[in-house]
Amino acid sequence: MTDDADTENAGARAAPVPRHVAIIMDGNGRWAEKRGQARHAGHRAGVNSVRSTIEVCIEHGVEVLTIFAFSSENWRRPKTEINLLMELFLTALQREVRRLQSNDIRLRVIGDIAAFPEKLQKRIRASEEATAGNRRMLLQVAANYGGRWDITQAARSLAAAAARGELDPADIDEAMLANATLLAGQPDPDLFIRTGGDQRISNFLLWHCAYTELYFTPVLWPDFDAAEMKRALLSFGGRQRRFGRTGAQVELED
Repeated sequence: MTDDADTENAGARAAPVPRHVAIIMDGNGRWAEKRGQARHAGHRAGVNSVRSTIEVCIEHGVEVLTIFAFSSENWRRPKTEINLLMELFLTALQREVRRLQSNDIRLRVIGDIAAFPEKLQKRIRASEEATAGNRRMLLQVAANYGGRWDITQAARSLAAAAARGELDPADIDEAMLANATLLAGQPDPDLFIRTGGDQRISNFLLWHCAYTELYFTPVLWPDFDAAEMKRALLSFGGRQRRFGRTGAQVELED
């Protein structure tokens, strides 16, 4: 029997897989409004999409998944929606930690969590501590996070170190600044996904997405299921990442 099927499967296995995937989970409110429901119903429905996305990432060997749960600009939303988002975040942490544990997934929350209610801050810290030893995948939840804020905090910490005489400002380079951000020690996102139809980065991981492959889909987040996630990974696998080189150079190196 011919080995065509085996060859095809080998080619599929050889397709590059992103080490780090970053996602803006957009469209929850619109999903609910289309169904005549309150906006928070869309946020609740979106939790299922987070679960299926995690499962696909694990299946394909993704090392880091960073999801944008709440931006520093989201405080401008109606207070009732913010309160419901905080409650949903708290409930999700309580429910999902055991699932993360059973799948050997480490949870990390990045952002200025000091602005959150104390009860939520305690739950975040407890969830991080409970999963700290897990190694299969790192799940990062960006909450009260902004890319400009992250860069500003990094610059401020380096300026403070220079003021203390611990480093020469002339020695500050890109690597040093990167190591002062919240994603220090992690690979930059290889694939950036935004659902909901908008085609912008919206102040998410600005420093880290310089060479990230962008994938925009009109699918609203609660409808972004395993098949949609696999479609995004397939798109990534078919792209040539040049990092300033020519396509011919990349092909020669491969």
